[in-house]
Amino acid sequence: MLTDFSGEWLIYRDLAIALAAGLLIGVERGWTMRDVHKGARVAGIRTFGLIAGLGGLVALIAQNLSLIIAAILLAGVVIMLAISHAKTIHEPDGRSITNFVVSLLTLCLGLVAGIGYPAMAMAGAAIVTGLLSMRAELHGFMRKLGPTDINATIRFTLIALAVLPFLPNRDFGPYQAFNLQQLWFVVILVTGLSFAGYIANRIFGEDHGTVVTAVIGGAYSSTAVTAALAQRLRSEDSNIRTLSAGIALASAVMYVRVLLLTLILADFAFLPLAMILTPAALIAAIIGLMLLRRSGAATTDESVKTRNPIRLLPAFFFALTVAAMSLAARWAEAKFGSSGIAYLILIMGSLDVDAAIITLGGLPTDTITSNLAGFVLAMTALANMAFKTGVAGFTAGWKNGRLAAAALGASTLVLAIAGLISFIALDIHF
Repeated sequence: MLTDFSGEWLIYRDLAIALAAGLLIGVERGWTMRDVHKGARVAGIRTFGLIAGLGGLVALIAQNLSLIIAAILLAGVVIMLAISHAKTIHEPDGRSITNFVVSLLTLCLGLVAGIGYPAMAMAGAAIVTGLLSMRAELHGFMRKLGPTDINATIRFTLIALAVLPFLPNRDFGPYQAFNLQQLWFVVILVTGLSFAGYIANRIFGEDHGTVVTAVIGGAYSSTAVTAALAQRLRSEDSNIRTLSAGIALASAVMYVRVLLLTLILADFAFLPLAMILTPAALIAAIIGLMLLRRSGAATTDESVKTRNPIRLLPAFFFALTVAAMSLAARWAEAKFGSSGIAYLILIMGSLDVDAAIITLGGLPTDTITSNLAGFVLAMTALANMAFKTGVAGFTAGWKNGRLAAAALGASTLVLAIAGLISFIALDIHF
């Protein structure tokens, strides 16, 4: 069984990786518990390394000698760890169950390496070590969350995970326009992207002020960020450049979001769209950074207050919007061809760019050319930018809002010019 030379080296490799996985976890545990007195510290770097190594040996015994012996050894290790933990449970520093759970995980990772999956074992060890080392950050993040955040997140997660697998994955309805599983999946994707920006804001933004919050907020609602900062511009005279920079940078991030969603959901339109949006995104980013540099203000001032984007009624309304647009697009295709789809996406996409991207991604192949699709999506972004320019100018007033309006206006103008050039150069026809 162990006579094959190459096979023996594979065994040595797996055992070495099992030991390395345990040592990696042990380094973190040893450092974290370096100030704990000896009576409450059950395991350190050596012990965790040995636990993982023992797991690898148990796997080797199970595969080559006896399952019974392996089971006895495994049970003995678990019992020993449980007893060791029980002895320290009454110590002031020994009440956490984390060390016991980590010990069991380390044993399991050793077993995984021993049965021939060393890469999985090392990846698992890295993940475990990362989670353990982020204790302060995770606890700090939990303290920042309110009951509304927790309840909304739990409700949405339950509905997403419970509903999605049971929805039919087939086309039905008029013009075969509906696929419930695909529809709900993209709703989860879009709302999840917004939620990721919201979480990043709660972790990083609220401690770093306006600009960081605005940049992160642009990932889920640059319009909301623009409105919030424009309100502050109206009443504040000291942070005009900083607030204007936040508005410009939020729109720069919005362009990236649109491109990312298009790449994921309607990749055929990505390159034509990127040709039009990239210059406008660069202008918004450059102007925003210039305003920030000239502001001379720290970026740790008051942050922008944002709402949790994971709310069930808006999610369901978004799903209905996408379904309605999908049906309308199929009808427009049947009645007017690709030009009908283009006009429909242009009109409805001006109200919701995300829904327009999803609708395009759900259309049959070759329904609309990639150049026309990219151009139409760019025009929906143009409508959004024009609206935000108006919001910045009218809400903040000319005195305080002119820099923000000028920044957005410059990006909007570049977007319009790039769109016109693409329309002519690519010979786009509706």
